[in-house]
Amino acid sequence: MTSLFGKMARAAAAAAFLAAFSMGSAEAADKTLRVGYQKYGTFLLLKARGLLEKKLQPLGFSVAWTEFPGGPQLLEALNVGALDFGITGEAPPIFAQAAGAPLLYVANEPPAPRAEAILVPKDSSIHSVAELKGKTIALNKGSNVHYLLVKALEKAGLSYADVKPVFLAPADARAAFEHGSVDAWAIWDPFQAAAEITLEARTLGNGEGGVAANREFYLGEQKFVAANPAAVAAILAAIQEIDAWARDNIDQAASELSPAVGIPAPILKLALSRQSWDVKPIAPDVVADQQKIADTFYSLKLIPKPIKIDDALRANGS
Repeated sequence: MTSLFGKMARAAAAAAFLAAFSMGSAEAADKTLRVGYQKYGTFLLLKARGLLEKKLQPLGFSVAWTEFPGGPQLLEALNVGALDFGITGEAPPIFAQAAGAPLLYVANEPPAPRAEAILVPKDSSIHSVAELKGKTIALNKGSNVHYLLVKALEKAGLSYADVKPVFLAPADARAAFEHGSVDAWAIWDPFQAAAEITLEARTLGNGEGGVAANREFYLGEQKFVAANPAAVAAILAAIQEIDAWARDNIDQAASELSPAVGIPAPILKLALSRQSWDVKPIAPDVVADQQKIADTFYSLKLIPKPIKIDDALRANGS
């Protein structure tokens, strides 16, 4: 009888172990990386090709994708705990950091100064940035083009107070621009390329000539990045792989993105040709450039307090 009870106890223990193991495996498989992306670019290519899922599957992660109209909206989702990882331009993380968002800079793409611009309608009487004084300009508040506008005006001898910003998300800004409700539009690709090709919009100025570098940043939620270094490494490996492919296959990338974004491939080809493709760790010169943007925004009272970009860097900047 004792032997029988012993066997039963051992069997029960084995069953409990197997159950616990199975539950642990299920929990591991149920880990989800919540990624924020915009209707264009690297992450959309990753999503279309399923490359991120392949990199993360061995680590027990699935991927949940959420689209946002711009970087500010994406980082607001990260701020309230709805996202783990995302990509934005230069300005959104500055506004988000000033608002106390728990974000970390993880990596960046090189400058792409031609991939953002200040546009006017083809028949506009405005032919220079200096002529924007007193004019209405549509832009997405807190986006990368917010800084472009500030610096372009400064270069033209104007101040931010000399123009009338109208804060609109890209789709609404396009409608306002097309119907003549605003005088100009500060916007990024692929919306920029679409306006240039379909509306024959003219470019008053872009980020070239040292006006604005226009980098893209990969940003993570602090706790997620700290707790999941292997997952972060896998994300960066996927980005590096898709960057290398896209750089050498612009036509194919445009064709693959076209159905996903609802934009014709020729427009996307123009936009992609102006994008940079070489993900890198955050370097000191990049931090310095971001700090200049943050200081500029604070001086204009666009953010409520001064911030230090160093405070939002991943450990060792890598």
